[in-house]
Amino acid sequence: MRIPLIGKVAIIWVSLYLALKFLVSPSLPSSVIFMYMSLITVCILLFVSVFPEDAEAFFGPIKRFIAGDQTDSAVRKLGRVAMFAIIPLFFGHRSYQANMPSYEPPLEQRIVHPAPPTEFTGMYNPYREDHEHFAENVKRGGEVFYRNCVFCHGDKLDGTGIFAEGFNLRPANFQENGVINMLQESYLFWRISKGGIGLPEESTPWNSAMPRWEAILPEEDRWKAILFLYDYTGYKPRTWE
Repeated sequence: MRIPLIGKVAIIWVSLYLALKFLVSPSLPSSVIFMYMSLITVCILLFVSVFPEDAEAFFGPIKRFIAGDQTDSAVRKLGRVAMFAIIPLFFGHRSYQANMPSYEPPLEQRIVHPAPPTEFTGMYNPYREDHEHFAENVKRGGEVFYRNCVFCHGDKLDGTGIFAEGFNLRPANFQENGVINMLQESYLFWRISKGGIGLPEESTPWNSAMPRWEAILPEEDRWKAILFLYDYTGYKPRTWE
């Protein structure tokens, strides 16, 4: 069976569209596919218009289908009416979808490391330079951690405590490079003291279950717990220098 030119063009056009849609990796966005298919359509129309016989073989059936005549069958007439109804409905639906307002909730954005209040800026750990009692202070900080923080942050400080799966966002992984080694001790002291409740609006939604440890632990224990975090992980705190 000899396939007419318009049928060959349709097969090529659909094949190229399916190839762009499903065979290209990584997947192309719809806007890029539309751009490529527009170029392909223009090239095909230019190609079939070069020779008069090809132009007649391609455009002739389209003209005759649209114009129609008295000898058209009922199926052909019904197809023509359906085409004239479907095309405007299709573009009308596309326009409606493109301009219809969205009722999806806005994307939640937050600042991961907000600037601490002025009173917490430049603070230093008063127990870091106490070399005589350093090991003792680290031990006390470990006791504070394993009594209060291990359930979320894990016994290896990697954010895999027994309650970790219940949180979104997950508890901080202190073992991960780029977490506490990028922060000053004063920042950790502020973050631990205020928990997830007392942070500024620019950082919401935190979805953090960490309590305000300043209402539970004395200042001494909070500083020593920070001392333990750095000693256990082997990281050094970021300094002003």
